[in-house]
Amino acid sequence: MTNKASLLRRTAAELIGTASLLVVVIGSGIQAEALSHDTGVALVANSLASAIGLGLIITLFGPLSGAHLNPVVTLTAWWARRAGGEGLDAREAFAYAAAQTAGAIGGAVLAETMFGRTPGTFSTQVRGGGHLLIGEIVATAGLVLVIQGLGRIGRPRLVPAAVAAYIAAAIWFTSSGSFANPAGTIGRAFSDSFTGIAPQSLPGFVAAQLIGGVLGLALATLLYGRELHGAEAEPASGSPEEREVPVADMPRTGAAFEAVV
Repeated sequence: MTNKASLLRRTAAELIGTASLLVVVIGSGIQAEALSHDTGVALVANSLASAIGLGLIITLFGPLSGAHLNPVVTLTAWWARRAGGEGLDAREAFAYAAAQTAGAIGGAVLAETMFGRTPGTFSTQVRGGGHLLIGEIVATAGLVLVIQGLGRIGRPRLVPAAVAAYIAAAIWFTSSGSFANPAGTIGRAFSDSFTGIAPQSLPGFVAAQLIGGVLGLALATLLYGRELHGAEAEPASGSPEEREVPVADMPRTGAAFEAVV
């Protein structure tokens, strides 16, 4: 499958999609913190809003750019291309990652402005400690495994719901809160709020996310082998109509459909 949209349109989709994701994540965090002094209640509200928003964004932008929203996911698509599958070349991958990072920063500034806060203020919330970095490795590896696994078994249509559900769960079961996205992590440094992260914590988190991405890709290859193509991928059902997936409904990815926070 090949996405026919120009690189400009695809990078615009990645920028706008990632900005939208950061508005949802940070905005819901600010709102939840303002409405409840109970951290658990605030986290429930933030995780639900983030998961719902992510699923909608993937559904909307997936047919255009693949809705990576995440440099780690983009790197897996670049690796898939190098391995002989569908994905991105180096120029496309760089453009995607740059757009995602710019979008994440823009989304953070917009969220802060929308709630009457001073935009561009760096977070003071230090997130340090080896246990948090392990949490980020686990969160990112799981995200990549979900995306790659569904693509390799021929179930890309499940990705929006599956990724949203995974992120909602990972926010709770990982010690780090599942940032799992280098661009999103950088963007959240520009918000001194419930979901923020201090700039000095960025290097460790980003490094852990990259390690997690490699681990997730390795696990997907170990469990499912190389990605499936065309007739090799199992259709969602036996009907002829469901075997044929229009290009608009099947965005290209390292496995089939990418996303993520």
